[in-house]
Amino acid sequence: SQSDLSYSDDEDYHLAQQEWEESMQELQQLALVLLLPWVGRFLGRKTSYWLFDRYQCVGLGRTFF
Repeated sequence: SQSDLSYSDDEDYHLAQQEWEESMQELQQLALVLLLPWVGRFLGRKTSYWLFDRYQCVGLGRTFF
């Protein structure tokens, strides 16, 4: 009976640990799905504004690059 209780507790612990890891993986995937497009859009706009401003200031000659 003591070994059955110990086995059950150990099994419950492993099940809870597995569920926790699955939940963390789902949260990580959700963060990637939501954050990566936003960060990419933000950096893309910053870069395009900077490049357009540089183009207006120096033109498209050697100094641009």
